[in-house]
Amino acid sequence: MLKGKQKRYLRSLAHHIDPTFQIGKTGINENMVAQLKDILEKRELIKIHVLQNNLDDKNELAEQLSQATASEVVQVIGSMIILYKESQENKEIHLPS
Repeated sequence: MLKGKQKRYLRSLAHHIDPTFQIGKTGINENMVAQLKDILEKRELIKIHVLQNNLDDKNELAEQLSQATASEVVQVIGSMIILYKESQENKEIHLPS
């Protein structure tokens, strides 16, 4: 579980990255989850854009993605979801304690 200080740090890093994924009206599928796991392993921190044609609750989507990819929800703001998962082999982000 991330602490407040760690979430703030990750939000500051996420501010400068572009969304890696988009969720459209079809929602979340197996293929998307598999790709997200790969990207999280490589980058640790990703931003996902929820398109306007997706009518699902953003917080519920974030929670589903978090559980499916075993990652942490850093923030849900507007139509953006930010996820973090510590990489096993490519650890680059060092969280403050």
